[in-house]
Amino acid sequence: MNLARRLAAEALGTAFLLAIVIGSGIMGERLAGGNVAIALLGNTLATGAGLVVLILVFGPISGAHFNPAVSLAEAIRGQLRWSEVSPYVVAQILGAFAGVAAAHLMFEEPLFFASQHVRAGPAQWWSEFIATFGLLATILGCARHRAAAIPFAVGLYITAAYWFTASTSFANPAVTLARAASDTFAGIRPADAPMFIVAQLVGTLSAVAVFGWLFRKSPVRSAEVETSP
Repeated sequence: MNLARRLAAEALGTAFLLAIVIGSGIMGERLAGGNVAIALLGNTLATGAGLVVLILVFGPISGAHFNPAVSLAEAIRGQLRWSEVSPYVVAQILGAFAGVAAAHLMFEEPLFFASQHVRAGPAQWWSEFIATFGLLATILGCARHRAAAIPFAVGLYITAAYWFTASTSFANPAVTLARAASDTFAGIRPADAPMFIVAQLVGTLSAVAVFGWLFRKSPVRSAEVETSP
């Protein structure tokens, strides 16, 4: 598949991902009547289900990264050319902001407006490290042994990580930047975004290192074979 089509797939897929994240957050909050747990549940289920569908649709075209962290990991592993990393990341970021705009238009919100949702402090940063490490572990592990299961494994992991991490598992620098432009349920204050991204990148590099070691083949030791006289 040529690069232009892959970039278009990354942009479109990431746009739909953000439309799902932001749109379901707005809908959940409006319907929950002030119950944050119900709003988060709606946001979670929509995001997990949407990810499965998007990866199934766009995976055969671009790999369905939708995430600069995943593109970086694939480049380190030799599965994506380094010269293609920057175009992938640009496409993902542009798609992410387009998805936020699409969700805002659907719910009659301003096109972009800075979030006031505070997500700061070491616990949040540690959560993003764990969330991203786990996401990359899911992808790398399935790619090694059960590639066909990746869409379902990623969707299920993100569904779980929404609830077991204090940050609700952004695990994606493009998503983090775009959600800073949405003062809705799923938003993040722009001032808090840089440390989220740092934690995500550290989580990515750590996962690649750990799973590169775990999956490394042990050298085959030559042994003398004794034969009976």
